[in-house]
Amino acid sequence: MKKISVLGSTGSIGTQTLEVVRENPDLKVIALSAGKNVKLLEAQAREFGPELVSLQDEEAAKELAVRLADTDIRVLSGMDGLLEAATLQEADTVVTAVVGMIGIRPTIAAIQAGKDIALANKETLVTAGHLIMPLAKDKRVRILPVDSEHSAIFQCLRGEEGNRISKILLTASGGPFRGRTREELGRVGLEDALKHPNWAMGHKITIDSSTMVNKGLEVMEARWLFGVGVDDVQVVIQPQSIIHSMVQFEDGAVMAQLGVPDMKLPIQYALLHTKRRPMEGEKLDFWSLKSLDFEAPDFENFPGLFLAYEAGRAGGTMPTVFNAANEWAVAAFLRKEISYLAITDIIGETMAHHKKKEAPGLEEILQTEAETYRYIKDRW
Repeated sequence: MKKISVLGSTGSIGTQTLEVVRENPDLKVIALSAGKNVKLLEAQAREFGPELVSLQDEEAAKELAVRLADTDIRVLSGMDGLLEAATLQEADTVVTAVVGMIGIRPTIAAIQAGKDIALANKETLVTAGHLIMPLAKDKRVRILPVDSEHSAIFQCLRGEEGNRISKILLTASGGPFRGRTREELGRVGLEDALKHPNWAMGHKITIDSSTMVNKGLEVMEARWLFGVGVDDVQVVIQPQSIIHSMVQFEDGAVMAQLGVPDMKLPIQYALLHTKRRPMEGEKLDFWSLKSLDFEAPDFENFPGLFLAYEAGRAGGTMPTVFNAANEWAVAAFLRKEISYLAITDIIGETMAHHKKKEAPGLEEILQTEAETYRYIKDRW
C-alpha cells in the first residue's frame, strides 16, 4: 500500500489525482489540502478518509472542522497545516499540486522529511530549482514530474542513462490564440482566454497557456529537472497535443512520447513510480489520426515565452520576478482589472526594473516575490 498526501486536492491536478487513486486500490490518501473550497474538500475527506485535511483559509478551516466533527479527521489551516500535510510520517509520496510559489516551503519540507515528490507545482523549480534539486539528491528523494511535457521527457529518458542529450524538444499546443497578431490579441477578453483547444485546466494555467508564459515556466523547470541549459530546451508548437514532448540525442535520434491529452496518465506514472498499469479512458488511435503538425513558436506576438528564456538565462532572482509578476498580472486579468496584453507588459517592465541577486536562499526568494508585488501595485 502506497500512502500519499495531495497538496491542492480541489484543483484540476488534485481532483484528477484522486480519480487515479479510485482506480488503484493500492494507493491510500492520508492527507489532503486545499485553498478554501470547503464543500469539495469535505466530500473528498469523507470519500478517502485521510488522517488530516488542511485549508489555507482559516475561516474556511473552522467551517470544515464543524462539518467533519463526526469523524476522526484532523482539520488544520494556513502554512502550518500545509507543512504538516507535506511531512506526515506515514506518507511515501507528496503530490504538490498547489498553484504558485506557496508550494516552495511544503516541497522543501517534504524532501527534508524524505518524501518522494510527484511534482505538479512548476513554480517550485522555476524559482528555487538551485535549492530543490541538490536537496533532493542529498536526501535521496525522487522528483517525479507530473506535468505532461516533463513526464514525457522523463519517460523518453528511461533506459537512456549515460547517453548524451543534444536537446529537449518541449511541445506546446500554441493555445487558443495561435496565429493571431498583436493587434488581434488586443481585443481578447477573459472568456476567450479561458477556452483552451485541447486541455481542461484551472483558470490560472489556462491563461498562462494562452500567453505562452506557461511554456516559458516549463522551459525553466525542464532545465532543473533534466540538468540541461535553458537554450538546450527548444519549444516546438504541436497543435494536436498528441506528442507531449521529445528528446534528441547526440546521434540525432529523437525519442517521443505520444498519447491523447489526458493528465491522468502522467499522474498515474508518477504515483506508481514509473510502473505501467491499465488505465480507463480514451487511447490514441493511429488509424483515425490524420496528421501531426509542427511550427516554430511566435516570440514576437507572444513575448511571454521570450521573456521566460531571458529570465532563465539570467538566473538568480530573475525567474522569481518573472513568475511573481505573471501571478499578479493573471490574477488581475481574471478580476478584469487589466487587459490581456498588459499581462506580458507587466512582466517585461518588472524584469527590466529588477536588480538581480545571484544564488538566492529561500528567504531571499520570498522577499523578491514580495518586492515584485509591491513594485507592480505602485504602478498598475
